[in-house]
Amino acid sequence: MLATWIRSEPTQAQASVTLVRWAVALTILMHPLHGYFHAENIPRFGEYLSSLGFPFGGALAWAVLLTQTAASLLMLAGRLVVPACAAHVVVLLTGIVVFHYPLGWYVVGPGEGGMEFSVLMISCLLAVGWAHWPRRRSP
Repeated sequence: MLATWIRSEPTQAQASVTLVRWAVALTILMHPLHGYFHAENIPRFGEYLSSLGFPFGGALAWAVLLTQTAASLLMLAGRLVVPACAAHVVVLLTGIVVFHYPLGWYVVGPGEGGMEFSVLMISCLLAVGWAHWPRRRSP
């Protein structure tokens, strides 16, 4: 019995991937939902993006919110999961490069605002995308 626990193969892989897909989608969805309920912050986000040198900061801020919303809803629906995961990865990688990397690794603890949470989310998104990647059918 102990050997079964030590070296076990996944038996509920599909249900596990679904759980991770939903958890990641709902977690990311909280960001744009917060933005929609506190719309006064969206122009500030746009100004911040413009201050970093991004063109059309306000439009880009809206594009990020709409992308996160659409990609999360697609993941929840189980539709276009691979492109939705890719869209989230692009947003999160950009966030790491622009904001989190300079603050270090830790989100809390030895530092604040770091990239550990984004790296974890990207890992989950890559795993979900890989699980949903279309397989070639044998002739």
